Formats: sequence, structure tokens, C-alpha cells
Amino acid sequence: MHRFSDPAATPDDLRPCVVTLGNFDGVHRGHKAVLTQLVETGHELGLPAVAVTFDPHPLAVLHPERAPELISPGSLRDDLLETTGIDGLLVLAFTREFAQQSPEEFVKSTFVDGLGAKAVVVGVDTKFGYRNSGDVETLRELGAVHGFDVIALEDVGDGHRWSSSSVRQHLGEGDVAAAARTLGRPHRVVGTVVHGHHRGRELGYPTANLSSDSLGLVPAEGVYAGWLTRLGLEPGEPDRTMPAAISIGTNPTFDTEDRRTVEAYVLDRDDLDLYDERVMVEFVEHIRPTLRFESIDDLLVAMAKDVEQCRTVLTQIVHS
Repeated sequence: MHRFSDPAATPDDLRPCVVTLGNFDGVHRGHKAVLTQLVETGHELGLPAVAVTFDPHPLAVLHPERAPELISPGSLRDDLLETTGIDGLLVLAFTREFAQQSPEEFVKSTFVDGLGAKAVVVGVDTKFGYRNSGDVETLRELGAVHGFDVIALEDVGDGHRWSSSSVRQHLGEGDVAAAARTLGRPHRVVGTVVHGHHRGRELGYPTANLSSDSLGLVPAEGVYAGWLTRLGLEPGEPDRTMPAAISIGTNPTFDTEDRRTVEAYVLDRDDLDLYDERVMVEFVEHIRPTLRFESIDDLLVAMAKDVEQCRTVLTQIVHS
């Protein structure tokens, strides 16, 4: 996938093309339905498929007080988009000046002059241009003028509309299983393993602590079953993806003022040196909320129970 930021500098092998437009936060199943249709349309027409998105999120510029915390910001979103089979990703810098473009100005400069679009694939609720004044009908009118077809997909979902807002709500409630059903995969956070207080190692459960600049919306505090993947290793290499018990919280049992952290204990492993490695943590199921224990012994009993529950959950997935 070729990533670029200027429609005027579109690579020759990406134009003409078929195009879609969106924020794609989380790259959930609704997004994937549009992207799958985009790729299929490209194959039918013998053209590359290009997705157009923005950075930062438009609300972060226009209404910062309403801007959502992103499920999959920046490179995390781009990596997820690459897995959909698109050929190109145009990431437009969103500014207040950019937002002043009328729907026609945006379509002409980006879709027509920049990308040479022959077809545009979008969801029926797509809005674009100044104050979101453009919609699917606007696109069809502009397509008739500028020579591109428009394919609009109805909202899709299992009994409810798949949306980024619903994923944020589920993650905020700690319901990572529900979030995964909308995403079509476990939610992930990516970061570098850094040194913590080493309490886990002292207790017999050494954890990989993710850096504070990790990418991905952190779910509610609690203990989760999930996976830890070492991104520096190639798929199929030993010890690349391993079952883990993941804790999110501030370690209340120790009466400190720790920042909220994401830390993962790889089940039954105390021989791993993951410091400075880039890792991905994926959340499969909520095990319990964060609790304050009266003693270290009580904490150890709970941790042993957490590990067994995580092992049960993840073993069922492996053998399902």
C-alpha cells in the first residue's frame, strides 16, 4: 500500500482509480464492508483502489471539545487499512482552511484532478465539504459532471449499526468482547515495553509495561485475557504471539500514585526480556474490575485465579 499526503502528487500507477472517503477510526466491520466493495470495484474495472482520510480527525480541529479519543490513531489506523487490500492511502492534512472547501471544490481538487477517480464508493451517510454540506446525492450530481460513478452502501450491522462510537462505548465499559464483535477482531494497543516498578516480577508474574505514548484507545481499568505480539518478529516465528493476562490500572493495592498503565503477563513465562521491544496487546475478554486488596497474599491469590481464567478463555479460542 502506498501512503501519500498530496493529491497533486498521486503516483502514476494509482491514477485513474476507484476511491472511498472516511475517517476509518478503528477500521471496524462497517468500514471493511465499504473497503471490500472498493477493492472489488477496482478489480472489476481494472483500477487501483485508494482510500482518502484525514489527519488529524476533523473534530479535533473544528470542535476540539467534542473530539473523540481515537480507537486506532495514526499509523495504527494506516496499518489496519493496509490489511484490507487497498492499493493507496491518501492522508489529507485537515485544517480550518481545508474545511472551507465547498463539496464541489473538494471533489474536483482531490477526486478528479488529483486521483482521476472513475468510481467513488461510500456509505449512505457520508458527508463532506464545508459544514458537511455534501452528501451522496451531491456526489452523484458531481459524478455526472466529472465522469465518475457513485456506489453507496447501506448501513450494515448485526442488529445494530456498526460504528466507531459504539466501539468507544464498549471499550469505556470494559466490554472488549462486544467491541471485538463490531471491529471484527480484538481491539489492540501498540507500544514499546518500558521498565516499571518490577512489582510483577517480584510477585512471580513479570509483566511487559507499555510506554505512555502507546497507540490505541485504552479500555476501562480491569484485568483482561488477551494476546501479546512481538512486532519485531516475523509471523510464524516462535514466541511471536503469546497468551497473556493484561492489567489496566494504577495498582491500588500498593497505595502509590502510579499513572494508569497497560501491562501484560505472558502466561507461564518468566524468561522473556521484552524491554525496548515494540509489542501489540490485543484484548479478548474482561476478567474482572481493578480491585484494592488488603494484603499481598490476597493479591497473589487473585492473580493466580486471573491467570487460570485467562488460560481457559484463550485455550477455548485456540481450539474453537
